Amino acid sequence: MKHNTVIIGGGLAGLVAGISLQQAGQETAIVSTGQNALHFFSGTFESLQEAPERMNTLFNEAGIRLQYSPGVRLMPLGTFRESALSLEDIGLFTTPKFARKVLIVNFMGYHDFFSSFLAEGLEKQGMQCRIRFLNLPEMDKLEQSPSEMRSVQIARTMDRIWEKVVQEVRVLLKDEDAVVLPQVFGLQDTAVPGRIRQGIPARVVFAGTLPPSVPGIRTQMLLKRRYEVLGGTYLMGDEALSSHVHEGVVHSIVTKNLDNHYLEADNFILATGGFFSKGLRSNPFEITEPVFGLDVVYDADRNAWYDKAFAADQPYMHYGVKTDESLHGIADGKPFKNLYAIGSILGGTRPELGSGAGLAIKSAFAAVDEILRRPAPQDDKGIRQDAKDASLVD
Repeated sequence: MKHNTVIIGGGLAGLVAGISLQQAGQETAIVSTGQNALHFFSGTFESLQEAPERMNTLFNEAGIRLQYSPGVRLMPLGTFRESALSLEDIGLFTTPKFARKVLIVNFMGYHDFFSSFLAEGLEKQGMQCRIRFLNLPEMDKLEQSPSEMRSVQIARTMDRIWEKVVQEVRVLLKDEDAVVLPQVFGLQDTAVPGRIRQGIPARVVFAGTLPPSVPGIRTQMLLKRRYEVLGGTYLMGDEALSSHVHEGVVHSIVTKNLDNHYLEADNFILATGGFFSKGLRSNPFEITEPVFGLDVVYDADRNAWYDKAFAADQPYMHYGVKTDESLHGIADGKPFKNLYAIGSILGGTRPELGSGAGLAIKSAFAAVDEILRRPAPQDDKGIRQDAKDASLVD
């Protein structure tokens, strides 16, 4: 199967790159194992102080609304973090004290929403808090199995009964000027969070829960839908295993599900993420990138890979693959001619591109611009080598 560009990784970086290339007239394919960092997405775009116009356009066309409001956002454990650019339904405040009195509402049996921690954190900011639980018959079946009482399963139910939740909250509300609810609304209907805000006579704040993230999964669903509408091929549940390379040019990759069929392309984008998404792997002696054998920036002393304090900023989360200025992946000190690395697999190797979701967006656009600016690479003989003649990177 031959494409203009094959993208390995179906998270935020991979989808933004795929949509952009499809819009430019390319024929692309995305290879996605399924779960990615979007399932843990907070809803804010770290290191982006404002949305580039092309980002606004791309997200709007996918049905994703953004907001820009420099300030702070409420974290799941009641702390606050500086934020500016986020999804429309994420609460952003000018100061941590966003209300005088707060009603925190949870659902009976739902343990992934930390009501007590939220109350403790808000009270430290001078807000009075009251916690109440809703007992909804529609959730009885979910409560029978702990594995079902997760954010995504609850969100599927909430999109159907959000009006009932509004009615129940209105009954519970006394003199509070803000209500905090779990972020489990709007999975399939993006208008639901706004309707809830309109229906409750107090400021409504949706606070994060344990993953998976409902805003993150919704973002992935909408971007994936947009990509497929544009004609892109999304290979869900597949995994890139190895690559065929000849003289610095990647000719094809082998995937788990396609058996002996290769995915050929003029260009390849590696967007497999860091350790969480298995874009990087480690053993007691080294950290490696498994598909192309790219050089990885990491500390030679294994003891320096981690901090014994669990909550500390872990060094290994900043490790990433080496690239040149054009984001070409580098192996054995030499850059590939048609392989680009984007997103969190870069780790902290390209600080000028930022971090988190901001890194995903910026690096995706940068790689797309390079691909569209340059002609497809060829080997020294000017012809594409047969895959069987190319070297195999395991």
